[in-house]
Amino acid sequence: MLMQPYRNVAGNSGVSAYEILRDGIRVRFADGRTYLYNYSESGRAHVEQMKRYARAGRGLSSYISQTRVPYADKDARKDA
Repeated sequence: MLMQPYRNVAGNSGVSAYEILRDGIRVRFADGRTYLYNYSESGRAHVEQMKRYARAGRGLSSYISQTRVPYADKDARKDA
């Protein structure tokens, strides 16, 4: 995984890193769990909005929790 650190402009995000994919986004949360969101499971509109938030470094965690975006896959292993 080639994840980029999430800028966390507001300083209180639950997201620590992300990876932009052609048809999805992988998001690592502060607890170390990583979730994959893709067009087929999460919907193209959600994924593209999440990519915008990720690039901006603001709003991604809130968007995911408030809209309850369904994920395609979850890696329960905690990455250090």
